[in-house]
Amino acid sequence: MQFFPLFDTLYGMNLKNLTIITGMSGSGKHTLLKSFEDMGYFCVDNLPIQIVADLVSIASSQGGNFTHLAVVVDIRVRALLKDFDAIFESLRKNPFPVRLLFLEASDATLVKRFSETRRPHPLAREKSILEGIRLERKQLSTLKALADQVIDTSDFTAHMARRYVADHFRNAGTGGTMITSIVSFGFKYGIPMNSDLVFDVRFLPNPFFLKELKKKTGHDKAVIDFLRRCPDTEGITKRIRALIAYLHPRFLKEGKSYLTVSIGCTGGRHRSVAIANMVTALLRKKDLTINLIHRDLGKDL
Repeated sequence: MQFFPLFDTLYGMNLKNLTIITGMSGSGKHTLLKSFEDMGYFCVDNLPIQIVADLVSIASSQGGNFTHLAVVVDIRVRALLKDFDAIFESLRKNPFPVRLLFLEASDATLVKRFSETRRPHPLAREKSILEGIRLERKQLSTLKALADQVIDTSDFTAHMARRYVADHFRNAGTGGTMITSIVSFGFKYGIPMNSDLVFDVRFLPNPFFLKELKKKTGHDKAVIDFLRRCPDTEGITKRIRALIAYLHPRFLKEGKSYLTVSIGCTGGRHRSVAIANMVTALLRKKDLTINLIHRDLGKDL
């Protein structure tokens, strides 16, 4: 790979944000990188971490038009693990935010993806795909421990990956902020893998069992009115809001960059959607920037 034309292009960047994407082969790093590119990031795939450090040094030396940079580093570069800790900590000393995203997926998901694409796993030239995956997972364990955020893509489609990036990183800012996401979901589809806090609202009366409300959602006034008639709706909404408002400045002080609060009901269509909307509205009154995501709303009844 020839880097000098790339450096010529980047020279003069006034960097405000660096995102390093790494993780398991087959976990969707390239798809995530393309999503950052769609948001206006300057993106580079398959760079040695040593080159990333040089690139940032050159890119930060002058003012320029490019302000956000995203790069993928992974096991395809055999020198990935060499000096990664020291180089990454050095990058952290820059005056702009540097975040490390680690993508992973279940063994079964990765095996399926490699089987479908018929591409060889980079560590399974003389092994089975599963053996290569397990070896890579072991080798990358130290990188995973360094990550600001671990993203499990087992259930992601390409569209969901693009949506995830837009919802979580579009308003990332330039430091001193924490990206807070409120996610409604259905327990029947599993708890969101990236959750920091999980609230179960299945104790609330279920609109699903009323014929006139079954096909509606937590966005509909009829469902909202039905839930508001239960005193517990206001109680749980205010308590979730109060806990997040209490934790937010403390997490921010501790240096946390991302907070995902998941609110679940059975199917992720009625109660969790309504409560997530209510909690978000209350938090926005407190001037908190919130990403609101209804993960399972579009799934069939």
